[in-house]
Amino acid sequence: MAKKDVHIVRDKSGAGWDVKQGGQVQSTHRTQGRAIERDTAIAKQDKVDVVTHGRDGKIRSKDSYGNETARRDTEH
Repeated sequence: MAKKDVHIVRDKSGAGWDVKQGGQVQSTHRTQGRAIERDTAIAKQDKVDVVTHGRDGKIRSKDSYGNETARRDTEH
């Protein structure tokens, strides 16, 4: 079964950030920066995308750690 992308979203209280994969919370962090660090480690291990959501829930950023070439990934 293919691994799911990793998402950074506001937690239910709105005070922190959750790292989610496949709808399951992997970890919770006070800052979005710390969540991104954890999120990136999971994405590199699983070779999936990191999807970062802003405070409004909209996608802010998407970065791939999958099997694509660097040419296709223009964000980083």
